[in-house]
Amino acid sequence: MQQILLIGFGAIGQYVHQALQISEHSRIAAVLCRPGREAAVREALGESMVCVSDLSKLPPLDLAIECAGHAGFAQHVPALLHWGLDVLAVSSGALAARDLASQVEQASTMGQSHLALVSGAIGGMDALSAASIGGLNRVVYRGRKPVQGWRGSPAEKLLVLDELSTATTFFTGSAREAALQYPKNANVAATIALAGIGFDKTTVELIADPDITANRHEIEAQGVFGKLQFSIEGEALPGNPRSSALTAMSLVKAVEKRGSSLRLV
Repeated sequence: MQQILLIGFGAIGQYVHQALQISEHSRIAAVLCRPGREAAVREALGESMVCVSDLSKLPPLDLAIECAGHAGFAQHVPALLHWGLDVLAVSSGALAARDLASQVEQASTMGQSHLALVSGAIGGMDALSAASIGGLNRVVYRGRKPVQGWRGSPAEKLLVLDELSTATTFFTGSAREAALQYPKNANVAATIALAGIGFDKTTVELIADPDITANRHEIEAQGVFGKLQFSIEGEALPGNPRSSALTAMSLVKAVEKRGSSLRLV
């Protein structure tokens, strides 16, 4: 039974914990949360759950799952990798910061550990990653969200969201720029960049659309392999419009694959 550390206990962390309760080979053994959140997490999961904000107080573990956002990723993932613990992460956009990407690489080497990024809210990453071997000429990602999906982001300084009547593209740039400027919305862009031609060559368009009710992700890619077009319309987790249900499910699936004798790669 692999013992798992859960980093973050928001909507995605809660989904992962609940889903793994019926797992035959994995269990959440500890939760790493922000200082001051320990009591609330223990109240939700029971007093027997190890809940800490200090890495030094963790029990022996086999794997860490990160679902704590860019700040939580930056604070904990390099340290855990250096410690020798493999990490499954959703906050791929954090790696747009070159210094953090370098820290992660060095920590992984020192700890002989691995960081795996789940596909999260997007699909088709297997095809895009394979296509990158032959060579990609162009990758474009369009992130289209309803108006409320952009509240609390820099889009509010560019658009009067309540007055939008048609779909409006408010950002066009590289995946690196998108991930750094829109950290709560651009993990998909970062994942596509890492699977394909990198942060600086991947083009990103972010769109506010008052006529849709769910997040829509679209990819276009062209290269030696041919052409690829992929789109997916994802629902949010109940009670949290910013958290993709598929992101939570992809984490659970990645954990389950580690314990399976048959894996689709």
